[in-house]
Amino acid sequence: MRVVWTLIWSFLLSQMMAYVISSMTGTTYDFMQATIMSVVIAVGVMLVAAVIPNEPVEHH
Repeated sequence: MRVVWTLIWSFLLSQMMAYVISSMTGTTYDFMQATIMSVVIAVGVMLVAAVIPNEPVEHH
């Protein structure tokens, strides 16, 4: 379920970001480019989540 929510949120936030940036720069909004970017962001977030340890490291 975490993967599904990660994909949904990355899709929505990437689409919003692409629309706002294209509007600010005066270029055309490209749905497919934003969709590819959302998949890359979702995979990156999942990789970072897998690398970060869940439990704190104890120092002696």
